[in-house]
Parts: sequence; structure tokens; C-alpha cells
Amino acid sequence: MAILANILIAVTALMHAGFLVLEMFLWTGPQARKIFRMTPEQAEATRVLAANQGLYNGFLAAGLLWSLITAPPEFAVQLKLFFLVCVIVAAIYGAWSVKPRILLVQGGPAILGLVFTLLAF
Repeated sequence: MAILANILIAVTALMHAGFLVLEMFLWTGPQARKIFRMTPEQAEATRVLAANQGLYNGFLAAGLLWSLITAPPEFAVQLKLFFLVCVIVAAIYGAWSVKPRILLVQGGPAILGLVFTLLAF
């Protein structure tokens, strides 16, 4: 259970690192505009907001990675639970405010990671 939980946490962290890159550095490019269905003008107008959002996704990724490499197991579990719940809350809000699919894409691995983390200890 713990290995599967850690794999799901790593996947969630990598996804959020990817969101950081997309939102901070690729936002006005063709791929981000296609993903978010934006015109070049919309992308440029929201560039700073997206970069801020990307920074927060980076913090989530860093916290999840920290939870995987920290030594004291009790503290690692606390970090895992905290950062996974943060991701899940963000996914719920994104599903409510933007589109429901966000809950599956962003929240799915985090929800599974949370379940397996809880089952492992």
C-alpha cells in the first residue's frame, strides 16, 4: 500500500510541476491556448494571473516531493496528508468554478494517493 501511495504522490507532484511550467512559462503559447480554449488576447490578458496560479502549483509539487524524501516517517505522513488534501481542495474548487473534469484530472491521483496513504498507516 505504501509503495502505491508513494507512486500516486509522485505522479501528483509531477503533474503539478507540469502545471507550473504550463501556467508560468507556456501560457501564451499555442498548446496552453488550445488546452484552455483561449485567444492570444485572452492568454496575454491573463498571463500574470496564470503565472501566480502556476507558482502555487509549484508549491504543491514541492510539498509532495518533500513528503516523499523526508526522513521521520510520522512527519512524512503528516506532509503527505496535508499536501494531498490541499490538491484535492484545489481540484474541487476548480471543478466547481471552471469545469468538472478538473476533479478527475487534478484530483484523481491525489484522492487515490490519500486513500492509499491512509490505508498504509
